[in-house]
Amino acid sequence: MKFKKVIAAFETKNIGLAEELICDIFFSFNIKGVVCNLPIEEPDEGFGTHTLPLPDQNSIVGYFPDIDSSDIILEKICARSEKLAQFGIQVNIEVDIVDEKDWADAWKTYFNVTRITDRIVIKPDWKEYTHKPDDIVIHLDPGMAFGTGTHPTTSMCIRLIEQFLVPGSQFLDVGTGSGILMIAAAKLGAKQMTGIDTDEVAVGVSRENLEKNKVDPLLYTLVCTTLDQTPTTPYELVAANIIAQVIVDVMPDLEKRLALNGVAILSGIIRERKPDVLAALEKSSLGIIHEINEGEWVALAVKRNA
Repeated sequence: MKFKKVIAAFETKNIGLAEELICDIFFSFNIKGVVCNLPIEEPDEGFGTHTLPLPDQNSIVGYFPDIDSSDIILEKICARSEKLAQFGIQVNIEVDIVDEKDWADAWKTYFNVTRITDRIVIKPDWKEYTHKPDDIVIHLDPGMAFGTGTHPTTSMCIRLIEQFLVPGSQFLDVGTGSGILMIAAAKLGAKQMTGIDTDEVAVGVSRENLEKNKVDPLLYTLVCTTLDQTPTTPYELVAANIIAQVIVDVMPDLEKRLALNGVAILSGIIRERKPDVLAALEKSSLGIIHEINEGEWVALAVKRNA
């Protein structure tokens, strides 16, 4: 099968906001294999330095099948991208036609062994790594699903899971993507986990990665569904690594599924959208107990107000 390679090159003073908004457009049209060609921080000491050259042009790249309806989808992507000018983001869309074999593994070039915390390391299957005695190693092949651990939104989630997960807790992952947060929760002692995603591909990738990390199938459930259709089981820890607008939209449903003394981790929030999330929290019974920031991104830990 042929695929359209969509390259959204952009110019802006706010790279983080552009990344969020363009990725949101791509994900809303079920674009796969998304790669963000942006300046990012060097890996931690011990993982190589000066290995991440600056891109010639900031861009978001993704792929979708070249079928009869693809031109209509492309027109809609271009139309929505043009509207980003109101945020000071100038986007230029270019398109190439490629074979599936030419792009299926292309994103792997950008995925390296990454230390997230003092204990937790993300290791791609195709990379060599000699782990330290106390390392918790997450073996990962994200495939076409979002979530490698290298993006600040995911790494901050993992740090907060390590901080707030109490062994024996029930864990809910909203928008599970590659399953990386479920794997981290399992390795940190969660007794039961549920992962939901609206993308069937993501659910399949999550299952493969959980199996790869030898997580007992009796400990988890994976469902292709939305949060409002998920049973209102009380979870001691909930993670929602999505985008700010979706967090705002699902806040009432998230609150219904949070145990009385539970903690919810909210990530995928660009700084400019934090006020929207705060406004949604004010309408709920939830309040912030911890916040971390990385670049343009914000992650919050919240729980019920006393």
